[in-house]
This record gives sequence, structure tokens and C-alpha cells, in this order.
Amino acid sequence: MDDLFEKIQAAAGFIRRRITSPPEVGIILGSGLGGLSEGIVAEARIPYSEIPHFPVSTVEGHSGELILGKLHGRPVAAMAGRFHYYEGYSMKEVTFPVRVFRALGISTLLVSNAAGGMNPGFRVGDIMMITDHINLMGAHPLRGPNDSRLGARFPDMSEPYDRGLIGLAARIAARHHWPLTRGVYAGVTGPSFETRAEYRYLRAVGADAVGMSTVPEVIVAVHGGMKVFAVSVITDLGIRDEDNAITHEEVLEAAGAAAPRVSGLFGELAREL
Repeated sequence: MDDLFEKIQAAAGFIRRRITSPPEVGIILGSGLGGLSEGIVAEARIPYSEIPHFPVSTVEGHSGELILGKLHGRPVAAMAGRFHYYEGYSMKEVTFPVRVFRALGISTLLVSNAAGGMNPGFRVGDIMMITDHINLMGAHPLRGPNDSRLGARFPDMSEPYDRGLIGLAARIAARHHWPLTRGVYAGVTGPSFETRAEYRYLRAVGADAVGMSTVPEVIVAVHGGMKVFAVSVITDLGIRDEDNAITHEEVLEAAGAAAPRVSGLFGELAREL
């Protein structure tokens, strides 16, 4: 426990020495959504490889740098690329940046991901506000001894996605005529896309979209007392019974097309928090 805490403090201390204003909002950008970082007036861009104890992203569509600066005047720290359990990292490594965000004083986390849609009302390119999630990853980021300096042993997960932030995002979207949907996100291990039977199963247990990230990060954020808002960009549909082949290239293309709307929404949220 002490080792993890010390690693968090070392990473946070390294980052603090590179900036003048402590970040207030943390942002995690998913596959193909790194373009949002272009709206940040950057004070520092730090490759993950330079930050003590940070993992390094290995997935196409994740550039692998921490961007610190201001978004609509709000000090932010944005991860252009995240880490996934399927890359071989432990859950503690996957969620390490969220711990560092909290150590920097960040109290609000904005998360985006690319996801497959199972809700029959969804279309490719839709943006879904996540209202709840189902952890089907077969692992939990809080497993093991608990360090009370990082959070309570049994954190309440009745509202992992903050209702106030969801309401604010809905009002912002309505003002700008940006269509938004709402739904439940299922987190799975990956890296293979789901079979047809698995898509039907996920839909049957209450999921509207499925992806390979987000859930561990959100659990750790809530454990640390952070408020979370998250969206899924629906990049493919898992509800088709024919011609259902999916490629990562198609996911990146669909995410890239939706990125300007996600960028606008996150920017307005940062300004109005």
C-alpha cells in the first residue's frame, strides 16, 4: 500500500513541477477522440514515458501524452490515450493515472470511450451519456488491501455517474442542438469484439453499449471522492445478425467523426462547472 501511495505522490510531484496552475478537471480521451486535446491551451505536454511509474499506451488511436493547460479558461489535465486491462497491465496500473489526478487536486473527471451499441434505437455516431455501468471484466481495481489515504474500503457505487453533471450536459446539448442518448455501459475485458450471442446476452442483462475501458477508472475515481461524467461514442452496432464484422479502423473512423461534438460538450462542461 505504501509503495502505491509513494508512486502516486512521485508522479504527481513530477507533474506539479511542470505547471503553474493546478488542474481542476481531469479528462480521459478514448480511441479516436484525442482531437479534443486541440482545444486545450497547453502549458505542458508530457509523454507518458517521462512520468514516473506511468504505463505507456500501446493501442492505435491513443497518442500517449498528458496535456496540461486550460480548456475554456478552466485548468485541466487531459490524457490523450488511456491504458487497458487487455494490454496486459494490472488493474492498479490501468487506474494509476486517476489516482494521480486525485493527488493533483482534481475533483471532477470527464471520460470518453468508443463503444459498440446494442440498443436498437442507437445509430453509429450517437453519443451516449453513461448513466450506470455493469462490470463484466472479471477483475476489480480495488481488490486487495485498502489504503484509507486513497478512499474507503467499501465505496458506495449507487451513483457512479454524477446526476448533476448529466443534467448539466443535457442542458448544454439542448442549447447547442447536439443530440444525446442515455444508457448503461458494460465493461468487458477484450481485446476481441463480441460474438453475436454475447451481444444478445449483454442486451438481455441491461446494457445499451459495450466497451473495454472506463469501468475501472470510474470505480477508482469514485473511491477517491471524484465526481464523474462519461460518454460513449457509438462506433459500431452489435445488434445486426448479418454482415456484423467490425474492425478497429472502422471504430477509429466513427469516433473521429463524433469527436468535435464530444470536444464541444466537454469544453462547455469545463467552463460551466
